[in-house]
Amino acid sequence: MSRRSFFLFLLQTHTASSHLILISTLVIIAPVHVHAASASSSHLPLPVSQQLHLADTFPLPAGAVGPESFAFDPLGGGPYTGVSDGRILKWDESVSRWLDFATVSPSPRCRAACEGLGDDKELMEETCGRPLGLMFNHKTGELYIADAYKGLLVVGPSGGLATQILTHANGVPFGFTNGLDIDQGTGLVYFTDSSTRFQRRNHILVILSGDVSGRLMRYDPQTKQTTLLLDNLAFPNGLALSENGDYILVAETTRCRILRYWMKTATAGTVDVFSDLEGYPDNVKRNDKGEFWVGIHSKRSFFVGMAVRFPWLGTVVLKLMPFDPMKLISMTARWRGGGFAVKLSEQGLITATLAGKNGTNRWASISEVAEKDGYLWIGSVTMPFAGVIDTKT
Repeated sequence: MSRRSFFLFLLQTHTASSHLILISTLVIIAPVHVHAASASSSHLPLPVSQQLHLADTFPLPAGAVGPESFAFDPLGGGPYTGVSDGRILKWDESVSRWLDFATVSPSPRCRAACEGLGDDKELMEETCGRPLGLMFNHKTGELYIADAYKGLLVVGPSGGLATQILTHANGVPFGFTNGLDIDQGTGLVYFTDSSTRFQRRNHILVILSGDVSGRLMRYDPQTKQTTLLLDNLAFPNGLALSENGDYILVAETTRCRILRYWMKTATAGTVDVFSDLEGYPDNVKRNDKGEFWVGIHSKRSFFVGMAVRFPWLGTVVLKLMPFDPMKLISMTARWRGGGFAVKLSEQGLITATLAGKNGTNRWASISEVAEKDGYLWIGSVTMPFAGVIDTKT
């Protein structure tokens, strides 16, 4: 009897089903601790180079949550970040606070309806929008925005209401627009659609269901044409172009790895694994040295690993669960913690890590680390503040 047949046989009894639900609940919320040296040749047993407890915190305006990604304007101003109520905020160093810069929705209800966290807030996300990946075109001063629900948008240098420019590709609507980067030489916009089946508010289902409907695409603002570069991806997330534009890195969250898609040289059009990781990667950000910071949402989970290996397992458990798995993950995220980040060399080797606690606030997740002028800006989709570490001191 195959393992699958045996497992399904066990599900025929109420007792076995109850045990399965209990075990699955525990393994979904429990992280797996993997020693770096044994996980992959990409991992080196290096000490933590920066501790999160050293980070200063810059609180967001009241009610705003989740500075998921950062962008700096052509003059180096900012950073700018998207938050839970559909706004793009700008950090103004002269007054030491966040200022409103842009919004992805014209609805006046969004500010109150979407502030903070909670099931009712997430139900309003489709109306309010949820800006994720951000990047300025340094020649035009325009800010391009990947919004989880509203697709690809752009707003001028003065901010205001963003204009929606793309909602589908090859006849398939975007389900979960996520990461974004721009080739500053050509103006081409690269972005990911994490799933065509599930929206952001159901992001855990993208992983547990074994969904591979994610895509990597390129948009040309001059011709208005969109090109599909990669499909059949398992939760493609953040992305970053290499320093010379030879390749682009894409975080494949479900499989805990970074893919490299070659765009130049004799290998153009091919893809390989750049780095395997110990957790679920979110955004990828290149620094001025050509290295890449990867935000890790949380450590690997045993059950998720099994669901990736045997997609039917996640489907069966999701059907048996007497509660919403999204609520379970939400309730346990702060308890589990485990958000960290790694810095990768141009060869995909880990050269530094960033982990720990920030005072009494445990980092439930880290979405991005952006390195600028000696500072590390730390983002999280769940926190009401941005973290900053001064690496010069």
